[in-house]
Amino acid sequence: MGNVIELDIHTLGKGFGAEARGVDLANADEATLGALVDAFEHHGALLLRGQKLQPADLMRYLSRFGTPEEHTLKEYTLPDYPNIYILSNREVNGRKGSHYDGVGWHTDYSYKEEPVKCTMLYAVEVPTGGGDTLLADLCAAYDALPAEKQQQLDKLQLHHSYKYFMETREFGRMKLSPELEAENPDVFHPLIRTHPADGRKALWVSTGTVRGIVGMDKAEADALIDELIEFATQEQFVYRHKWEVGDVLVWDNRCTLHTGTKYDDANSYRVAYRLWAKGDKPF
Repeated sequence: MGNVIELDIHTLGKGFGAEARGVDLANADEATLGALVDAFEHHGALLLRGQKLQPADLMRYLSRFGTPEEHTLKEYTLPDYPNIYILSNREVNGRKGSHYDGVGWHTDYSYKEEPVKCTMLYAVEVPTGGGDTLLADLCAAYDALPAEKQQQLDKLQLHHSYKYFMETREFGRMKLSPELEAENPDVFHPLIRTHPADGRKALWVSTGTVRGIVGMDKAEADALIDELIEFATQEQFVYRHKWEVGDVLVWDNRCTLHTGTKYDDANSYRVAYRLWAKGDKPF
C-alpha cells in the first residue's frame, strides 16, 4: 500500500479553488504529485506559490494531469518544448511570445472535439500592475440557477468555431490558412457539462469560439449567451488571481471560465509559460 499524502490545503476564495502550501514541485515525489492532481479534480483550480521550475519540471507536473496537448500557433512555443507556450511582451533572441492571448471570458480549446482538461500557467516575470487572471466557478453558477432554467438549458448545444473566433477576436485577429481551417473544423458541445470526476454540473458557456446555439436564431442565441456570461461571471462566482513570480496555477477547463486582464505593457514586462493537458469529449 502506497503512502497517503496529506496536503496543506487552503481555499482560494468563496469555496472555490485551492492553494497547496509547503510543496516543492521540482523535488516532489510521485505520491505528492498524485495528491495534487486529486485535489485539483475536486476544487476547480489549484495554486502553488514560490516555485523555481525548469521546463522539464513543468512537463513532469503537467503529465500527471494527462497527455500534454500541442498548441495551434506553434510560433509562440518554447524552443525544444513544443508543449510550452510563451505569453510575453518581452523580446528574447529576436522573438516575442503571444501578447494579449486570453483576454475575454472563455475556456481553452473549446473549438476542439475534445477540449483540453486543464490549463497550467507558470509566472516567470510579472508586470507591476494588472495582468491578473480571473476564474469563474461554473458549477456554483449552475447550482444557483432556478431548477426550471437548469432544465431549459440542459437540452441546448453550443456551436464552437475556431475560424469564427480568429476572424472576430479583439487581439491577434487573423484569417486562417486553408491548413489551419482544415485542422480545426467547427464542433458542437453541450451548454450544461457533466464533470467526469464526480458528476457535478457546470454552466459551460463561453465567448470567443461560440458562434451560436443549435436550433436558435442568432439574435436570440446571442442574447442568451450574453445573459449567461453575465450571470456566471458575477463577483460571487469569481476568483481573481494576482500573480507573483514562481506561481503555478492550474485550472479545470471542464468547470471554469477564465480571462486575463490588461496591463501597462509599455512600461512593464510579463513572461509566463502556458501548458495544456488533453481532455475528453464533453457530455
